[in-house]
Amino acid sequence: MKWEGNRESDNVEDRRGDSGGGGGGGFSFGGRSIGLGTVAVALVASYFLGINPLTVLSMLSGGGGPVPVQQQAPAHKPSPDDQMARFVSTVLADTEDTWGQLFAANGSQYVRPRLVLFSGRTQTACGTGQSAMGPFYCPADQKVYIDLAFYDLMKQRFKVSGNFAQAYVIAHEVGHHVQHLLGISEKVEAARRNSTEKQANAMSVRLELQADCFAGVWAYHANEARHIIEAGDIDAALNAASAIGDDALQRQARGEVVPDSFTHGTSAQRVSWFKRGITEGKVSACNTFAAKQL
Repeated sequence: MKWEGNRESDNVEDRRGDSGGGGGGGFSFGGRSIGLGTVAVALVASYFLGINPLTVLSMLSGGGGPVPVQQQAPAHKPSPDDQMARFVSTVLADTEDTWGQLFAANGSQYVRPRLVLFSGRTQTACGTGQSAMGPFYCPADQKVYIDLAFYDLMKQRFKVSGNFAQAYVIAHEVGHHVQHLLGISEKVEAARRNSTEKQANAMSVRLELQADCFAGVWAYHANEARHIIEAGDIDAALNAASAIGDDALQRQARGEVVPDSFTHGTSAQRVSWFKRGITEGKVSACNTFAAKQL
């Protein structure tokens, strides 16, 4: 992926090393939690067993509206010498440029999200974010959160590497921000509250697959404008999408697959919708809620 020398976003907040953010984090391997308390274990289960981590956060905070956020240290920017921070800043800038143009073409204004780098745990308007959750988006504060150690997990556990695969992760979370701006995620959450667990999970799958498709839409336009994609990049992103399908994660964690518990979609579905977005480059191509077959 060609990214060096491109614009870097100013909307990156570096909380790594903050007293309120570090410590207590970790990951779960083979069902064994490492350095995690009860809450973190629940979040690990949510990530690897196919439960929406924001749903877990909502349950832990009692549900309802945004969670009061504890006072954070003043936000500061990453060091200009931090290569990985520069990379995610550049990817975020690319999503800002792409979605800004797409929204403007439809007579709307794109509100740029902030991207928060943290280590271990950090406070969000959706509750306490944990490294064990993997990257996530909080609509209550319109921020994308990521512990960059997740990229090491991608390499070690899922055998997925490469800058474009890493960019896909950020683009997927930004896709959730786009859903929030369009009012899609709020409608889905309202519908889920009045549904059975099976129905709610099915709606979550469509929401996640649409975010995958939106990530593909970003990639299409970013490449058209800035020629960022190199040989092997798309395969790397597809490998990432495949590795984090519900069926792949459940088979790895449980040894069996329970389709009714899916919340993100199968590997094949995630690959299919990302490919649709990157092939067609149209938001209208990502209407997973109208699709009879995913």
